[in-house]
Amino acid sequence: MKILMINVVCGIRSTGRICTDLAKELDKEGHQVKIAYGRDSVPPQYEKYAVKIGSEFDVKLHGIKSRMFDRAGFGSENATKRFIEWVEKFDPDIIHLHNIHGYYINVEILFDYLRRCNRKIIWTLHDCWSFTGHCTYFDYVSCTKWKEGCFNCSQRREYPESLLIDNSKNNYIEKKKIFTGIKNLIIITPSKWLADLVHQSFLKEYPVFVINNGVDTDVFKKNSMISDSKNKYVDKKIILGVAAIWNRRKGLRDFIELSKIIDDRYKIIVVGVSENQINMLPPNIIGIKRTNSVEELSKLYNIATVFVNPTYEDNYPTTNLEAIACGTPVISYKTGGSSESALIYGDVVEKGDIDSLRKKIYDIKYVKPIKNFKVEDISVHKMILQYIELYMRGGCK
Repeated sequence: MKILMINVVCGIRSTGRICTDLAKELDKEGHQVKIAYGRDSVPPQYEKYAVKIGSEFDVKLHGIKSRMFDRAGFGSENATKRFIEWVEKFDPDIIHLHNIHGYYINVEILFDYLRRCNRKIIWTLHDCWSFTGHCTYFDYVSCTKWKEGCFNCSQRREYPESLLIDNSKNNYIEKKKIFTGIKNLIIITPSKWLADLVHQSFLKEYPVFVINNGVDTDVFKKNSMISDSKNKYVDKKIILGVAAIWNRRKGLRDFIELSKIIDDRYKIIVVGVSENQINMLPPNIIGIKRTNSVEELSKLYNIATVFVNPTYEDNYPTTNLEAIACGTPVISYKTGGSSESALIYGDVVEKGDIDSLRKKIYDIKYVKPIKNFKVEDISVHKMILQYIELYMRGGCK
C-alpha cells in the first residue's frame, strides 16, 4: 500500500512523532509511506518519509493572513495546489490527515481533492480546531458556541491569533461546508473525551474510533542507572513539567504558584520554556528550553519523582504516557483526555486547585498503576496495530 500522512511537522513534537512512529512500522511491513509536512526541520532519520509543502515564506504569508483577517487554514493556495499535483502523481491508497492547521495548507483546496479522489481517508484529530470557527480548545473559557455556530469569539487573540477582526462566524460556516460530505472518511480521536465532542459537532456524520496515543517504549523506559544516580540538575525530589509551548492553557502560571507553597525537599523543572519565560521563573524552578531529543526527555522523566501536567485543555497528551513508561507517576488536572491517561498511573485534581496539587505530590509515593497495567498497553506498537487494522478494514482503492 501507499500511505500519505499530512501533518504540520514531521518527526518532532507529539503529533510529528506519532506520524514517524507509524511510518517506521508500516515501512517494516513493506508499505510505502510519505509524510507531507509544513513547518520546521525534520530529523535526518526521517527525511526519507518527508515531503515539504510550500516554503517558509508561504508559512509566513499564511500567518499574516491569519493575524490580519482571522483566516487560518485558508492561505497557502499556490503551495497547496502544487502539493495536490504531487499527491496525484504519488497516487496513495490511503490519505491520513493529522493536524492540518498551522499556516501551511489550504483546507478548501485540500478537501476539494479529497472529495473527488475516491481514496480511503482517515483523519486523526489532535484538538478541536476542525469543528470551531477559530480556536483549538474552548474549555478554558467554557464556550459552547461551536455546537451551533461560532460568532464573537472570546479567544480571537489566542492561537491562531487574529489581531484585527473576528471571522469566526464565516470560518465556522465554511469549515462545516468543506469538512462534511466526504466519502470514505473515518475520524480517529486519541481520547474518549474528544470523541464525545465530535459526536456533538457537525462532524458527527462520520464514524469515530478511539485509538489512544502511544509512545516509543524502547526510548521512554525505566532506567534505574539514571534514576538512582545523582542528576545534573539538583539533589532534591524533582517535580517535572514538559510542554512544546507553555501558554496559559498549559499551566506555567500554576507551576509558579505551586513553587510558593511546596517545601524545600522539592525542586521544579519545566521543559519547553522560552528565554523570556526562563527569566521570569522563581529560584526554585529550573527552566529548560524545548528539546527534540527524546533521549534527553527520557532521562528527565527518569530522575523525576512526579510528573505534573497542570493543563487546562488537552486531548490525550503523550507527555503523560512518556512519564508513565519511565516509571514516573503523573498528576494532572481533571480536564479533557489528560485525566484519562493520568489515571493509568497517577491521580487528578480539579483545575486550578494548587493546594490539592501540592498534597497529591506529597502523597504520590502511595499511588500505584491501575490493575494489570503493562507498559505495552501505552506503547506506540499497540497504537500502530490499531491503525493498521483500520487501514485494512473494508479494503482500499
